[in-house]
Amino acid sequence: MTNLIIYCADIGSVKRNNFGWARLSVSEETGGCSTGSDMAQLAKEIAGDLNAGNRVALGFECPLFVPIADNPIELTAPRLGEGNRPWSAGAGAASLATGLTQTFWLLDRVQSLLKHEVPCFLNWSQFKSADKGLFLWEAFVSSDSKKNSHCDDAEAAALKFREGLEDPEALNAITPKKVRSLLGAALIQSGWTADIGCLGKPCLVVRV
Repeated sequence: MTNLIIYCADIGSVKRNNFGWARLSVSEETGGCSTGSDMAQLAKEIAGDLNAGNRVALGFECPLFVPIADNPIELTAPRLGEGNRPWSAGAGAASLATGLTQTFWLLDRVQSLLKHEVPCFLNWSQFKSADKGLFLWEAFVSSDSKKNSHCDDAEAAALKFREGLEDPEALNAITPKKVRSLLGAALIQSGWTADIGCLGKPCLVVRV
């Protein structure tokens, strides 16, 4: 998949300089990532790659879906695979809240900059079979893997995604049953899809 560009956005307050992103071209296997902290520039870069006919895999470093347990006592329990870094507490809850606005804003802005229709995917095999498209995934940079900056965290996640390109599904760190997808809601509101079924679909989670 030589025309694949991997992006990752490390979600956080733009005002407090806690947002960073990385871009990695798969065709340049020995090259590193280009990085930045400007969210508007990130949207332009993604749209530019999609308009040029590249396929894009975009990750967000924040929880993109939450589990729905049968037992109400377990509704705020960690997703299977999160360990002691639950989505509902501490850094997980903070990034989830910030991600609610930033994921939508980015998807909406990219959509507005496209020159032609681009399909979006949560399923890797479908994305791989398509000749164009946007694949969306969640990056999970745990505390032990945190780097020196938000751009470095985004780069680490993008590099991890590239390492598993032969079978990205094998990287999946979270195995939910029933979920509510915050990403699905953002995709619908930003016009990427009208399929309400995506509200109940998880996405690939790549843990660094």
